[in-house]
Amino acid sequence: MDKLKTVLSGEERGREDRTVLETVNEATTLGWGTRVKGFIGCFVVGVGCTILGVGVLFLPRIGLTLFIVFYTFGNVCALSSTMFLMGPVKQLKRMCDKTRALATTIMITCLVLTLCAAFWWKNFGLALLFCILQVLSFTWYSLSYIPFVREAILKLVAVILK
Repeated sequence: MDKLKTVLSGEERGREDRTVLETVNEATTLGWGTRVKGFIGCFVVGVGCTILGVGVLFLPRIGLTLFIVFYTFGNVCALSSTMFLMGPVKQLKRMCDKTRALATTIMITCLVLTLCAAFWWKNFGLALLFCILQVLSFTWYSLSYIPFVREAILKLVAVILK
């Protein structure tokens, strides 16, 4: 009877009528305190992995491989930490915005290519190049959340190059 009442009143759609995004959004609703704790925890793990990667860089034979793994994992953790603040659906939508789509694509491509260069191709020079590109693309992506900063940087570079 309750199900009939909710269907007729239009208060809540049934489970069958929900879209995948609505289901994910409902499953990932957290309180603000939990979101902040999740953000801080994930961000600290990301920064810790990055620092650990730099620390193991100078180990003989396996240092570069460990650096690449820890550095890439640190970037993924730092990127996913913002999903706690916004929610995963909103974060993914913002990552695919017109202003961020290219930066997001380059950033994710560099993450994957870094791991491919290290483990599949075994070309550590190329892996380091992709690590540098990770830094640049992650920075450019992060700056897209601050209004007018990327435009100011482009104007500054244009002035310097003239």
